Amino acid sequence: MVVCLFIFFQTFQTSNAEAQNVETLRVAFWNFENFFDPFVDSTRTYNDFTEDGAQRWSKSRFYKKRNNMFKCLLSLSGNEPLAVLGIAEVENYYVLNALFNQTPLKNHNYRIVHYEGDDRRGIDVAMIYCIDKLQLIYSEPVKIRNPDDKKFKSRDILYAVFSDRRGDTLHVFVNHWPSRYGGERETVNLRALAARTLRHKIDSLCWTHPTMPKIVAMGDFNDTPDDPSIREVLNAKPLEDADTDCALVNLFADGRELGFEGTLKHQYNWQIFDQIMVSKSLMDKESTLHYKSKSSTIFHADFLFEPDESFGGVKLFRTYVGPKYFGGFSDHLPVYIDLETTLSSN
Repeated sequence: MVVCLFIFFQTFQTSNAEAQNVETLRVAFWNFENFFDPFVDSTRTYNDFTEDGAQRWSKSRFYKKRNNMFKCLLSLSGNEPLAVLGIAEVENYYVLNALFNQTPLKNHNYRIVHYEGDDRRGIDVAMIYCIDKLQLIYSEPVKIRNPDDKKFKSRDILYAVFSDRRGDTLHVFVNHWPSRYGGERETVNLRALAARTLRHKIDSLCWTHPTMPKIVAMGDFNDTPDDPSIREVLNAKPLEDADTDCALVNLFADGRELGFEGTLKHQYNWQIFDQIMVSKSLMDKESTLHYKSKSSTIFHADFLFEPDESFGGVKLFRTYVGPKYFGGFSDHLPVYIDLETTLSSN
């Protein structure tokens, strides 16, 4: 009996030590929906989100939205630092600083990656990372250019390279592809253009690295996992269909395994526009840095919803619907995955 207890204790100690050597890196994305500061930007023609603008965007409304966002992010992360957060629809560094350095989020040692883009309304993508988990090696904005329309402007694709605490390299892309405003069919070519831009960048990484790079691509793609821009142009598919080493594995392709039916709602229907994809190299569980199985999640806390009196069920609790102010969160739900990194071997 004593021998059995000793063996059990030794096994437990070993297992517990091994568990302590695995660090979880939560990677998330959220479209903040019109997170503007309340000030007039003299360099922009679009200033609806100002005190005298069409949306009557006051300082008090700005701070209420900021506080909503940080409370949601703390809930999503379990009050632990996220490794990386990709963000869409932020106006500038000011709003990012107000959120991540002037709220309880400042305790998580986040740093900001942001470049001013060319979007007509002045909304950009951004990236936040925790310096206790990752080191930034490089970053750049990737422009989306339309050879048939020199005046075309869109949000950049934000690219950053990180090193984890073990020394593994992680390539991260944050996307906010052209919207369906004006019609889905009328704008499909613009999203295909964004998909080709991202695909070219990923192909370049695959061709120039001696081993397959570890890649995360996330964002609001304004298309579903089954749309041609995602499946065909970007070549992002479920794991069983990802037929080449450089294909992306779309972890949000199967809505039945995400905890909720969609990331945004149009009338009666929920759709998955917000997605996270990874390179096949991150699906290798034997690798020191890899995707944690079944961790892909649409975050859907109750406070993000309100009753949908028009179409039934619930709808997202938004800041505005048209010109009417509601004081909520966003018209998109956040999404996340977990990566695991082995800090040391026994």
